[in-house]
Amino acid sequence: MIEIGLTGWGDHDLLYGERVRAGDKLAFYAKHFNVVEIDSTFYAIQSQEVCRKWAEATPGNFRFVVKAYKGLTGHEQRQGQPATEGESQHFEQSMASFLESIEPIVQSGKLLAVLFQYPPWFDCTREHVNELRMTKRLVGNIPAALEFRHNSWFSEEYAPRTLQFMQSEKWIHSICDEPQAEPFCIPTVLEVTHPQVTVVRMHGRNITGWINKEGVNWREVRYLYRYSMKELEEWAKHLTMLEGKSEQIYVLFNNNSGGDAAGNAKQLQELLGQEVPPFAPEQLELF
Repeated sequence: MIEIGLTGWGDHDLLYGERVRAGDKLAFYAKHFNVVEIDSTFYAIQSQEVCRKWAEATPGNFRFVVKAYKGLTGHEQRQGQPATEGESQHFEQSMASFLESIEPIVQSGKLLAVLFQYPPWFDCTREHVNELRMTKRLVGNIPAALEFRHNSWFSEEYAPRTLQFMQSEKWIHSICDEPQAEPFCIPTVLEVTHPQVTVVRMHGRNITGWINKEGVNWREVRYLYRYSMKELEEWAKHLTMLEGKSEQIYVLFNNNSGGDAAGNAKQLQELLGQEVPPFAPEQLELF
């Protein structure tokens, strides 16, 4: 099974036009896609009530990929500095708070996985491997997907061991399509580490926006990219191959700086022969 979705549901104007209120967008989104990535959980631990509303707004077959809070993936830690004892204790407390917050999604049966996306300076070292082991231990039986941003994990020397480690620790592989700006990127590694679930995240290929953090609006243009039909056709072949190795493949388009994610997602659905709910007529009139 291959399911296509987007990262977040608030900013995809192609789906909503001007007639859908902000509070109704998730339910409307679920008419087009069966999976979504929650990004707001990365910036702050949400309340259980908020997570409960998300679960209740979606049908029974809907699934959430919940992005782990940034305090759990080293984004708030000083680059290159090892964690102190106090920081380690704070980490465990933050993990407990985060897992408690998403409990309504877990109980609804709609949690696909928690996505742990690590920062570009999280390279392949013994210390970081141990950190991943601790993280997975604290997560327990909750499905967890793993995504790197430093290419040392998939270097010629370490790639086989990285994949073996992910498999033995039961990490779901988050396969990426992203700009190749070494060392702060990973190649597209078409390998499965979990027999039930594999996640694919489509970040676009805007290499200039990916590495240039000097501009005040660099976050807004980092994912400015529209996949061509040729690129999507290539990915359709990749996904069909992966489907033979993992029961469920979930693809999330993150190239929304220019509003391209929803359109590309529907194009890929068509290429895979899936049913594609059309954009509403009033939305098409915008173009």
